[in-house]
Amino acid sequence: MVHEEPLSGGNASGDGVVRSGETVRKPWTASTPSVVAFVNALRAAGVDAPAPLGRDDAGRQVQEFVPGTLALDVYPLPQRDLRRAGAMVRAIHDASSTYEPPAGAVWETAIPAPGADLICHNDLAPWNLLTGERWMFIDWDAAAPSTRLWDLAYAAQAFTLSDPERDPHLAAADLTALIDGYQADDELRHHLPDTMSERTTAMYELLRTSNENGTEPWASMFSEGHGEHWLRVDRYVRSHRDTWRTALLAS
Repeated sequence: MVHEEPLSGGNASGDGVVRSGETVRKPWTASTPSVVAFVNALRAAGVDAPAPLGRDDAGRQVQEFVPGTLALDVYPLPQRDLRRAGAMVRAIHDASSTYEPPAGAVWETAIPAPGADLICHNDLAPWNLLTGERWMFIDWDAAAPSTRLWDLAYAAQAFTLSDPERDPHLAAADLTALIDGYQADDELRHHLPDTMSERTTAMYELLRTSNENGTEPWASMFSEGHGEHWLRVDRYVRSHRDTWRTALLAS
């Protein structure tokens, strides 16, 4: 019998994610077939992601195991790597823009997006970016319809504006590096600061309301300190919107 090693990393990967040999096993959900089809389409378009390998005898989804280091473990990333991450987000969005989900596709994501222009990862963050010989985003289970701006706003904030104690001008330089890597146009740059604020508020409200009604894993995350963290981040992102916008539009 192959030894199974529990894996950690993503905030909401939950229990039951294990490494088994050179594969990862995780729960199969109603949205898994839709997510697998989407990931396969991205891979066919040149986006690297863990290869889906079907379903095992226990009913779990199977993916290839890819060795590497999570960006969260070397956070904050230097600006050259932030530009690389931004370019990766752009490649995902561009590939997704031509993807047509099959009829009846099922998606499961915690925070509804304000639009449905394309299928997005919805958690492009340091805890889901694997670095090493291959760079790729992992944990695609929350993929669902969204917009470039909403998905980019979350990624930009998560990679560059997650420390509310940091000098905002230094953070703005990192933010600009990631958005330069994405090659965002002026319209995206103009709207990004307000959208980042909306996205951080949405994350805090998810944690707060989940704590009130006992919805996991968000309820436990709130009580473990994530709620306070996101409240502080939300205030930080909101209070320096002019700094972010000035830096982005000057680039």
